[in-house]
Amino acid sequence: MIVEGLNIDGLSSLFTKTVLYDNHIAADATPNHLSISHNNLPLVRTEDSYLPLSTNHRSSSVNGTWGPDGVTFFIIQGLASLGQEKMILFVILLLGYMIILGGNSMIIFVALTDSKLNSPMFFFLYNLSFVDIIYTTTTIPNLLSGLLAGMKTISVPGCFLQMYVFIQLAVTGRAILTVMAYDRYVAICNPLRYNAIMTLPVRLLLIAGAWSFGALCTLPASSLAFQRSYCGPNVVKHGWCDPSSVRRLVCGDVTVDNIVSLSFAMVALLTTGVLILTSYVLIGVSVSKMGIAQRLKAFGTCAAHLTVVSISYSSASCVYISYRVGNFPPEVRIIVSVLYAALTPFLNPMIYSLKNKELRESIMRTLSRFRPAAVLPTKDINTVNTVS
Repeated sequence: MIVEGLNIDGLSSLFTKTVLYDNHIAADATPNHLSISHNNLPLVRTEDSYLPLSTNHRSSSVNGTWGPDGVTFFIIQGLASLGQEKMILFVILLLGYMIILGGNSMIIFVALTDSKLNSPMFFFLYNLSFVDIIYTTTTIPNLLSGLLAGMKTISVPGCFLQMYVFIQLAVTGRAILTVMAYDRYVAICNPLRYNAIMTLPVRLLLIAGAWSFGALCTLPASSLAFQRSYCGPNVVKHGWCDPSSVRRLVCGDVTVDNIVSLSFAMVALLTTGVLILTSYVLIGVSVSKMGIAQRLKAFGTCAAHLTVVSISYSSASCVYISYRVGNFPPEVRIIVSVLYAALTPFLNPMIYSLKNKELRESIMRTLSRFRPAAVLPTKDINTVNTVS
């Protein structure tokens, strides 16, 4: 039997290979029905869909595992090529993620429940902790499941949602650090008017502005990426839907996308960086006029925030360099990106707990409230047994 110039006699007894491009992975499928696609390619019907018998690595219509409208899902490559080292990395990432959740959750809890932590600084701190939790939850669980499963698939809408949330929270976190720098400026340079300036409506307005700034810097590039055509390959060479990695899969020119993405990234980094630097320059000018005791107190007030800002911008610079230097293998870039995404949320609770006496004492009081609840029932039972 001849179909459109192709001899398919006895084809039903053969196995077809569905090629997942960029990784040369083959999955066996037994065909039970044959059809002809709209572009005269023979289709094999599997359990859920028709797969075209094509070996081209890139096409303007359908290809490999994709439906008639183009790519329907992405494959997150992750660190599948590491081999046995994957389990070591899995354990390290899992422990780090648990510490991130525990430390930042503790800060949120004590800041909301301890009446002594009613300063505006702690209001901004627990908002930063909330952003850190969501930020790491967007990426690390997916990377952990990829380390166990080898590779992970994600739908196209899910991929772009992950991309948007990841970038938006990254920018929002820096905007909150900028707000905290302004808070430190007011506390040191205008201590008598601090409570009058940093009222609750002002704090809420600053936090809303931080979230809005994050959305403003994220929407243009994400919208452009969502509107592009993806016809194959569909393997994202990253641990999650990283914008630059997904952009490599676009069927067409991405010059505009690169310009828009770079422009808004520079706006986000330079705007927050310049404002933070300006705040600390003004703080430095004010501190230079103080006595030694007041200088030490002012430095103690800013030490934790300065440390977090330095780590955040240093890790961002490392990620930028790793993407611009072509000699780095993909696995190194992924690990650097993971460190960038997890390092600041991991260190924030430790830095603020060590540097801030009020927060450290509040955490100790909170932990001590739970200890008697676990010990007292045992004492009561022993007492009852003695009496009887």
